[in-house]
Amino acid sequence: MENLIEKVEAALNSVRPYLQTDGGNVRVVEITEDFTAKLELLGACGSCPMSTMTFKAGLEEAILKAVPEIKKVEALNLTPAF
Repeated sequence: MENLIEKVEAALNSVRPYLQTDGGNVRVVEITEDFTAKLELLGACGSCPMSTMTFKAGLEEAILKAVPEIKKVEALNLTPAF
């Protein structure tokens, strides 16, 4: 699993500069036995109303494209859009 975390981190590094520009970031919490990557949105990303779109179009897409072993991506603290 350690190797998978490194791959997921590398995929996230491609989108991190965009998150950091807006005062946010993301952290890999764990990769589960069923190959789900669990992420925590940090800083401004944790409370941004656009975080759902950022997660789906940015983080999830980057991980699934770069790390085919990952079957699902979840954000533990996603703020629902109103």
